[in-house]
This record gives sequence, C-alpha cells and structure tokens, in this order.
Amino acid sequence: MSEPHVHATHPDIVKRLRRAEGHLRSVVDMIEAGRPCLDIAQQLHAVEAALANAKRNLIHDHLDHCLDDVVGAIPRAERGPIEEFKAITKYL
Repeated sequence: MSEPHVHATHPDIVKRLRRAEGHLRSVVDMIEAGRPCLDIAQQLHAVEAALANAKRNLIHDHLDHCLDDVVGAIPRAERGPIEEFKAITKYL
C-alpha cells in the first residue's frame, strides 16, 4: 500500500467540503419543507461554489507540490506556464 498523500492545504479543503455537505443537507431539508425555489436555488449555488473552490484548491495544490516532485523545483521566474495553467483551471 502506498503512503498517505497529504498536503498542508488538505485540512482547508476538508473544511470546505464539510461546509458544502452542510449546505447540501440544508437543500434537502428545504425541498422537503416546501421552501421557495429561489431559496433552494441560492443554496444549491452555494454548494456548487464550495465544491468548485475545493476542486480548484486541490488542483492548484497538486500543481504547486506534486508537479515539483516529478520535474523538480521550478524557479519563480520560470513558473509562468504553470501559473497560466492554474488560472485557466477556473474555467473547468
């Protein structure tokens, strides 16, 4: 079995996912309670945003750390393509 793959950002990502989990439970409760669709849609938007932020942070963390493990540390002056790739991930 391989060693655990944990980075310093993982606890923050877990917090974001737990927050999204709470929002999702709220959405289910709201639907069951017959709350207005606008309120439900707003909560669903919060769930989507929380998941997207967690995903983006995980991808950026991977690029910052795991890629360095493969290709070696990249000097800040040469990180332009990686920074561009990180920026474009917001459109995923």
